[in-house]
Amino acid sequence: MNVADFDFELPEELIAQDPPPVRGGGRLMAIDRPSGRITHYNFSDLPSLLRSGDLLVVNDTRVFPARLIGTRLPGGGAAECFLIRPAVPVHRSSSEGGDTWIALVHPGQRLRDGARMLFGGDATSAVLHAEIVGRHFHGRRTVRLWTDDGASVRDTIDAIGHVPLPPYIKRADATSDRDRYQTVYARHRGSIAAPTAGLHFTSEILEALDGKGVERASVTLHVGYGTFQPIRVDSVEQHEMEAEHYEVGPAAAALLTNAKRERRRIIAVGTTTTRTLESLSVSADGVVSPGSGETALFIHPGHAFNLVSGLVTNFHLPKSSLLMLVSAFAGRENVLAAYRDAVANRYRFYSYGDAMIIL
Repeated sequence: MNVADFDFELPEELIAQDPPPVRGGGRLMAIDRPSGRITHYNFSDLPSLLRSGDLLVVNDTRVFPARLIGTRLPGGGAAECFLIRPAVPVHRSSSEGGDTWIALVHPGQRLRDGARMLFGGDATSAVLHAEIVGRHFHGRRTVRLWTDDGASVRDTIDAIGHVPLPPYIKRADATSDRDRYQTVYARHRGSIAAPTAGLHFTSEILEALDGKGVERASVTLHVGYGTFQPIRVDSVEQHEMEAEHYEVGPAAAALLTNAKRERRRIIAVGTTTTRTLESLSVSADGVVSPGSGETALFIHPGHAFNLVSGLVTNFHLPKSSLLMLVSAFAGRENVLAAYRDAVANRYRFYSYGDAMIIL
């Protein structure tokens, strides 16, 4: 299958640059999975589309402010560091502490091994030092981060870092993004991108679902840079996903087991939740095993879904792995037809855009 088969025309003005004025105020397209029939709702109507006994599964990862903006040392030129994931510590003398990260840096050509950067120290007293200690493919670097005053690197990142908005949002992050680019049920820090389908949920919507008898389970998948990464091959089957860390505890596994055995609907909120669930081990008699580790599962048409029977998701980029996952679940023609309908009806696309539910 060709990557070009997942292309579509999208007017640039439909790419959402800001969240809806109020959380949960977006639109919701519903797709009937067998027929492809489309109906239109507001996201606040979601409880009316689910039924007692459904199991809604959410990703409770928490986004951290992974973009660091500062200066190069010496000289003071502009520098930026986008933290991707913690790295295996490099061997250094005991006097050189700190944390090591895999990161993207800018300007990459000028930031070679040994180059140093300084972040913070202007509007805040927090200061973070950085040194390039390794170079890798696709512009990645290993970066050592440390503080002068003994403050934890993690706390300093949280104090001075910027919200890692996706590259298609053409504005600087605002203070409000610290709240709006985070789900209301976020718990476990570790993502550099939000599981965006979950951004629509409010406490009131969750309470309405509880009142209707919809069960809820939480899993964790820390979203990595792969969510932004373009597909660089022509054939879908040649693409490789970047591994991401996931955790599914005993309580969630028990809820999944009961729903699976009782043939109740398991509805994943987002592509990250879907990949987590489809990475789990399920026995022949329906027992879902808890677990944690790394998953590089690439779901594309041809995948046989083992757990997921419903999906809440946003509208994704052309020729992206996320669009391929949704197409695997609902059928490529159904999904592309729905996207054409969304464009015609002026739905808002991508992270801060509107949502669809496929049942």
